[in-house]
Amino acid sequence: MREYLLTLCITAAVTYLLTGPVRKFAIVAGAMPEIRARDVHREPTPRLGGIAMFFGLCAGLLTADHLTNLSQLFEKSNEPRALLSGAALIWLIGVLDDKFEIDALIKLGGQMIAAGVMVMQGLTILWLPVPGVGSVALTQWQGTLLTVALVVITINAVNFVDGLDGLAAGMVCIAAAAFFLYAYRIWYSYGIEAAAPATLFSAILMGMCLGFLPHNMHPARIFMGDSGSMLIGLVLAAGAISVTGQVDPDALKLFAGSEKEAVHQTVPVYIPLLLPLTIIAVPAADLILAIVRRTWRGQSPFAADRGHLHHRLLEIGHSHSRAVLIMYFWSALIAFGALTYSVNSASMWIVLSVVILSTIGLVLLLLPRFTPRAPRWAEAFVPPRYRRRAAAAVPDASVPAHPVPRADGEEAPEERAPVAAGVSGANGATAVGSGTSLADRPARSR
Repeated sequence: MREYLLTLCITAAVTYLLTGPVRKFAIVAGAMPEIRARDVHREPTPRLGGIAMFFGLCAGLLTADHLTNLSQLFEKSNEPRALLSGAALIWLIGVLDDKFEIDALIKLGGQMIAAGVMVMQGLTILWLPVPGVGSVALTQWQGTLLTVALVVITINAVNFVDGLDGLAAGMVCIAAAAFFLYAYRIWYSYGIEAAAPATLFSAILMGMCLGFLPHNMHPARIFMGDSGSMLIGLVLAAGAISVTGQVDPDALKLFAGSEKEAVHQTVPVYIPLLLPLTIIAVPAADLILAIVRRTWRGQSPFAADRGHLHHRLLEIGHSHSRAVLIMYFWSALIAFGALTYSVNSASMWIVLSVVILSTIGLVLLLLPRFTPRAPRWAEAFVPPRYRRRAAAAVPDASVPAHPVPRADGEEAPEERAPVAAGVSGANGATAVGSGTSLADRPARSR
């Protein structure tokens, strides 16, 4: 555990320290497009945060290769090298897209190639645990197609949810934490060495997200861009593929006792099949709803709009920070609920706790304009908007200052005009002179 924590800390430190210089480089390189009417942020913000995250990944793998116990992983398995190869390819495609705006179909092809590179080096699904049937061995083509599909779906699910400051990095960090605990339990409790790569990937992924989050929380000073969102999506998928397709369920030796006991004991066998889906349940749901919504309107599934889940949270009155926290809450509830169920599936307290927490989450959704106030003794430790004395002076960010009547008689927030890069006071825009050509570039999505 200490070596995993050391790898996590070094990955987070490298990512955090490099994000500042990368931000300056992104401003100079012109990776800071103008604001569009559908964007949530109000000031031009540089991208290319994925550069710092990729070097954090490299630092984490390099650190693990020089540690006593984790170094054996690089000798016995080719999965770390497969991850690095696929990550380098997808990261390069993301950097080019952040700068030059690559076509969506070209990006999709690059994602499939990156997944194929990992498959060629051994990071693939070999079998699947099927309830009621057992372990089903897959042919080479079946394993390849399933691996590529899982990688592409995970990458695009994370990319779709990257719409608010700190949202994608925080949700993936929560997912990685739940997956780390599960993979570590398989590796440590059952002594299965095949689960070690997934444990390492999850620890490194947590470090990448934790190191980037301080720069990306609202108001964000830099965005990860496609170079970061596609990268962390690929690392997340690699961990799921490793523990699902490489760990033999029979090695857990859970098939003992009566038939009823065996049914409960074999739940951890099926969790690897379910956990990768639960940890991306929220972004995957957003992805499916976006495709259905755009197709129903006759638009391209890749056309950007303001219909994502986080956009709807803002529309019903939630502030930016509260919308992000609500998405965090649901991600943690789904991921850690599945993790707890894999440990003790026979306990009704787990189901009851999930139901209670789900009720709390629904209540939070129905109270968008409720602002909690801290007690007087704690006012010095909370932001001004939560202080009783400053409540009257600080306007609620969720309530528009100048409502605009709509055709149906209701009031709607006033649409703000796009802000061009180079405006004084914008996030990093003061470093771009008036002669920048950013205003002439076409707008693009985050």
